[in-house]
Amino acid sequence: MHGDIVTAARALLSVPNEQRRALCRCLIQNADFAHRYFKRFGRSHQSWGDGSLMLAASKRPLAVEPDFSDSTYCRCVAMVLNELLTWRDRRQITRMRS
Repeated sequence: MHGDIVTAARALLSVPNEQRRALCRCLIQNADFAHRYFKRFGRSHQSWGDGSLMLAASKRPLAVEPDFSDSTYCRCVAMVLNELLTWRDRRQITRMRS
């Protein structure tokens, strides 16, 4: 969802550039873990929420949302989208091998 991408990008904006990719991957992994937890136990995870990227990201400091004239923000949005695509591709490959 749009809100998930924007919130994750705002979390990335709040850390130095060299930490953004690792944080992005961590947010996606935490959201996935929380989603699995929710499916198994029927309730949100105490630290990571209900499995949405928005909730996982909102647990971090968030920068004020700039508009798309901000190149750094655009790069953060692109990073979130790219990392989500990479994560989905990996999951699909893993499912095909199972």
